[in-house]
Formats: sequence, C-alpha cells, structure tokens
Amino acid sequence: MCGVIGLILGHVGDDPNHPCKAAVALHEALYFLQHRGQDACGIATCAAGGRIYQCKGNGMAAKVFMDGMRVQDLPGSMGIGHLRYPTAGTSSNAESQPVICRFYVNSPYGICFAHNGNLINAPELRKYLDTVAHRHINTDSDSELMLNVFANELNETGKARVNTDDIFLALKGMYDRCSGGWACTAMIAGFGVLGFRDSYGIRPLVLGERESDTLPGAKDYMLASESIALRQLGFRNIRDILPGQAVFIQKGRAPVFHQVQEPKTYSPDIFEYVYFARPDTIMDGISVHASRQRMGYKLADKIRELLGDDVIKDIDAVIPIPETSNTSAASVSERLGKKYCQGFVKNRYVFRTFIMPQQGARRKGVRRKLSAIQTEFEGRCVLLVDDSIVRGTTSKEIVAMAREAGARKVIFASCAPPITAPHIYGIDLASPTELIASGKDRFAIAKSIDAEEVIYQDLDDLKAACAELAPVNGPTQFEVGVFCGKYVTPVPEGYFEHLNEMRGMKRKHASHAPVVSSGPTIVVDPGQTAMNGSALQDGASEDHKNSPERARNGVVSPVVREDISLHNMATEPERR
Repeated sequence: MCGVIGLILGHVGDDPNHPCKAAVALHEALYFLQHRGQDACGIATCAAGGRIYQCKGNGMAAKVFMDGMRVQDLPGSMGIGHLRYPTAGTSSNAESQPVICRFYVNSPYGICFAHNGNLINAPELRKYLDTVAHRHINTDSDSELMLNVFANELNETGKARVNTDDIFLALKGMYDRCSGGWACTAMIAGFGVLGFRDSYGIRPLVLGERESDTLPGAKDYMLASESIALRQLGFRNIRDILPGQAVFIQKGRAPVFHQVQEPKTYSPDIFEYVYFARPDTIMDGISVHASRQRMGYKLADKIRELLGDDVIKDIDAVIPIPETSNTSAASVSERLGKKYCQGFVKNRYVFRTFIMPQQGARRKGVRRKLSAIQTEFEGRCVLLVDDSIVRGTTSKEIVAMAREAGARKVIFASCAPPITAPHIYGIDLASPTELIASGKDRFAIAKSIDAEEVIYQDLDDLKAACAELAPVNGPTQFEVGVFCGKYVTPVPEGYFEHLNEMRGMKRKHASHAPVVSSGPTIVVDPGQTAMNGSALQDGASEDHKNSPERARNGVVSPVVREDISLHNMATEPERR
C-alpha cells in the first residue's frame, strides 16, 4: 500500500512568476496521503527541455522536503509524487520513488514512475528483463520491474518521439506480461502525465480537474490514490480510473482515456475500507466513512448474537481504538445502546504503528501512540472496537493498558474477519505463522491477548457493508484473500515461498538499530541518512562519500554519479 500522485498544469511551460507551482501542489498532496506510507517519499518534476528534477528519500514528507524548503528546487509544470509503504525487499533509499528511467532511441526521452501495488510474477519478469530485454535491475522493487517492462515495450516502437497511441500500446504489452494489483502514475519527459490501474481495480486511482489560476480557460489535472487529496486542493469532477483503464494527459490538452485491457471482475481491496483509506475519501463510488458505519452496525449484531443480552447488559462503555475504528465504534455503541467514550488519547505526533517495519517497534509504538484515560476504564466492563487484528501485538498491548487503567473486564471486537492468509497485492501484513488467527479460534485468541472475549466480523457482513453502498456499475466483488486465502488473480506456483524469502531479506536489512524520532521508528540502512536527516544519494554510504574512491583524477565514481539531466535535490550538498 502506497500513495501515488500525478499532476499536469494547464499553464504549460515554465512560468517565471510561479516556477515551482506543480511541485507546490504535489508537495501539499503528499500530506493528505501520508497515512498511506511513511517509509519514504518523493517528487519528480519536468521543466523546460524535458529536464527532470527530483527530491526523494527515506522518511515522511516533512522530513524529506525540509518542511517545504526543497520544493523551490523543483521547477516545471508537470510532475508525479509517491509515498512508500514497503511491501517486500528492503527499506533502502534506493527503493524510494519516483523511479526514473532514462533510455535513448536516437533522441532521449525519459519516464518517471510511481507505483502502488505488487507484482506476483516478479521472478518471471526479472528473468525476462535479464535474458530477453537485456535490462539491468538494480533493486528488489516491483516498481523498477514494471517500469522497465513498460520502457522496453515503448522502446519497441523504434521512434524517437512517441505519441499517445504508442503509450497505450506499450501499456498493453506491459499488462500482458505483468500480473498482480497496481495503480500507477507516470510522466513522460516533456510530453505529459499518465495514470493506469490493474484490470481488477484492486488498487485505487482517481482523476480530477480545476481551473488554472494563472492561465484563463486552461485546466489543471491531478491523479491521486484517494479523492481527499484532490478535493482539498480544489479539484472537482473527480472520477475513478476504471479497472484496466489508462488516462494520458498531454500538456495543453484534455485527458485521453483508453481501455488497455478488458476489465475483469471489479474487485477493489476491501482492506482499503477497513483500515487504509481516510474516512473522508470516496473510493470506487463508496464512501469510506459510510462503509465503516455499516461495518459497526453489522458487528454490533454479531456481538449480540454471540454474547447474548446478559453480557451486553454488563458492558459499561464502547471504546474505539483511535482513529480508524472511531466511526465503526460509534455505530456499535448506537446499535447496542451503550455509552460511547474516547477512552484512549492518541499522540498526534506519532504515526500509524501497523506499517512500522519491526514487531518490537510496533509494540513500543503502541505505548507511544496511545494512552488510557483512567476514569473511563476504572471498574468498568469495556468493549474495545478496533478495525482489525493482525499479529495480535497491538491488541495485546491495548488490552494490557485497559487493565492497567482499572478495567474489570475487556471484550475486544474486530471490524474485520480473522486474517488467516498473506496479502499479495501491496500490503505486507505478515507471514501466515505471524498471524494470530492462523490456526486459532476466537477463544484461543482471546486468551492470547488476555481479553474475556474476542468477536470478529463475518466476511459476508464485511462485504455487504461496502457492496450495499456501491453505485450502479460499481464494484461487484471485493479482494478478500487475506480472510479466506482465495485471491482474485491466479497465484503462480512458488509465489508464497518467494514472498517469505523477500520478507526474510527485509528483516535481515532491518536488523540494524532503529532510529527513534517524533514519528514512528524508522529502520534505515547504515549510511543512508546524513546527520541532519537528509537522504544520501542512493546506494552510497557516508563512508563512501568521504572515501578517496569517490573521485579518481577528477572523475566521480559511478556509484555516486548522477545523470546531468537528473537533479535530486535530496542529494545536493548545498541543500543540506
């Protein structure tokens, strides 16, 4: 799960009065999508002559962009942005996005790429790129694989300058080779901005427009993972990119839509509604807030069915685990006729613990993020409502805090069903052995987290909570593989073994001492961060930066060399 953004202004060309206007909007949009990824982020823009500028690095947007100071170094009227939540492989700076590909066919043209999702045939693609396309892959990122497949297909046109039809044809070739779930934004240097979505619509993507405020009659267009980023920046006429659909916006022109691949079963990932998306987002025509309200009503009915009226009478308060479950907990409270109270205070300066890379960090992060209000727990039987239970680490810590605050009984309810299988489309939940519901019933889970009772939502009720709100021609099914092991796409043989191998690699890289900040614990590779928090150049440690090998006879080592047409402001020494 990541956040992607794409923007092209109606005022094309470099406006001397607003040289970084695209970057300003992209930077602002990052904050509306920060919940989708806190591991790394970046922006790439394109200025006059097709010159690409970028700023990317490990950490959240405020850190990477120095509270906006670096935006002034990103000129141009188009660009893309990315927020990364790591799925497999490492959390190295080399894998932060946008990913930029420079390749040449007589004359240069470049592709910048931001990707949200996961490819389930990555080993096959890596082999193809190596043995057939002869393209070097430098990281374990699926994004780099997809970018190179697309670049190779575009290269097959043999043209020095591609057109819109060429782009859509290259996308078709890429779709035919790639399998998984994705929503991507891309930029073709000096030409335009592209957005596209997998043929099942697993990962979300929306497009909006607004009037240009510097060129009368012109329109700005923005793509984003969630509608809230567009709406808050004044974009209207927001529409979903449909399954298998792509849109290309050439500079100075209206969007062109194309069905790259025939849409398959419209199946958005239901975890977006359970946890990931903001409640003020509308995704595939479904209000996230309204879907969570319905989850709460259906969960309340399940609680009453399982526990009976006598146990319900004993409940003194319904308490949400802030913030994702707030809406559902209010619905549970209303349906059961029980007092709703905010028993936990959330530290606003700590981010989401679920997407921290290590279990120890998650456990510590819970205490740093939440604290109990003793008067709301003392002597009470409390019904705690959370969006889901994954490993049980967070749930166990929360139950312990409730008991420490004086709760006499703790009942724990999950808005999602038991999670028993891996997520394979861009959300690194856990391996099956780490999932608390794997091989356990609700009674064993209650004992494991030290709660009197644990109640889960039924899968059919969860799907109904979303489907009942879907518009005509909207989603007909949902991706729910994590709850039942049945995925919307065919899964290649050996994929789960590959996933566990990649997860093991991530743990190996993450075994270094974590860095604790006002935000979550972020694990970085040694030397990837300078003393002031600025990201170092991809693949270069601090020792290498200062080593004599950095330059020989005045020639910079290829390890740290940057293309003269590509300027990463996060690596410019004078910017530190």
